[in-house]
Amino acid sequence: MKNTRLFFCAAALSALFVFSSCTKNDVSDNGTQLTTHTEDQSRFSNETDAVDNDVNVVIDGFAAFNGKVSGLNSLICDATVSMDSTVSLRRITITFNGTNCLGTRTRTGVVVLTMPLTQHWVDAGAVLTMNIQNLRITRLSDNKSITINGVRTITNVSGGRLRDLASLGTIVHDVASAGMQITFDDGSQRTWQVAKRRTFTYNNGIVVSTIGTHTDGTTTGIAEWGTNRFGNAFVTVITQPMVIRQDCDFRLVSGQVTHKRLFAEVVVTFGLDASGNAASCPGAGASYYFKLVWTGVNGLVRTVILPY
Repeated sequence: MKNTRLFFCAAALSALFVFSSCTKNDVSDNGTQLTTHTEDQSRFSNETDAVDNDVNVVIDGFAAFNGKVSGLNSLICDATVSMDSTVSLRRITITFNGTNCLGTRTRTGVVVLTMPLTQHWVDAGAVLTMNIQNLRITRLSDNKSITINGVRTITNVSGGRLRDLASLGTIVHDVASAGMQITFDDGSQRTWQVAKRRTFTYNNGIVVSTIGTHTDGTTTGIAEWGTNRFGNAFVTVITQPMVIRQDCDFRLVSGQVTHKRLFAEVVVTFGLDASGNAASCPGAGASYYFKLVWTGVNGLVRTVILPY
């Protein structure tokens, strides 16, 4: 249980550094919009995944989504957790309190988890509903924030608890939302959809591999889609699974996404060295790099390589 909890804390924190300096680059060919959208999508994806990770920790520590309540308020450093089930629903409320314990950002807002009393989270096909209410995440480096509202579901496709992953071998969760409302730092508001599959395996520690599961016409592997802050429709396709490994200090070690239907297709590749080549685990304190590539006007290929 302790290792699972530490994994999610570290994974959520490491994911937040990925695009922290994208918008500092002076780029042309609508590059500023493309890099801003890339950062927006990354922040939204990472922050909602971080909430999913917090939820997994709470559910693993709350045996009544099999049985008892035990030390819930010690599970998330910047939140309090309470149970208030009804006659038909199991219900847990997570209240983020703005405590600066994560080092890079603060969170305020409420997430309400519900599941029918007739289901248990360990059962294959169990569905957990997350009602995210005014979740405001403020980045401490520049005081910029995003606010997220909406309903999101996690389906335990395989069944089982993450605390038992080493013996189970594989656990699969599907994550979906028909409409998450996002308020960006410039005040613009948009609605995005989500469809992901997160597969948890055990290989010298926990390994999480994420793919997109939505299809639109001939485009498959879509993880998020909607309209960005500039009013342009987009889809984000995971073209290579996004992989986090516990035996590499819970780092994002590989993966690739493509942002489509914008001014240009933007391909972002992770797990690289400073030259843009595939890297092995860089060691404590060292950086992985990601490469952002798109083709601008007159066929000019733009490339940006930054650490994360």
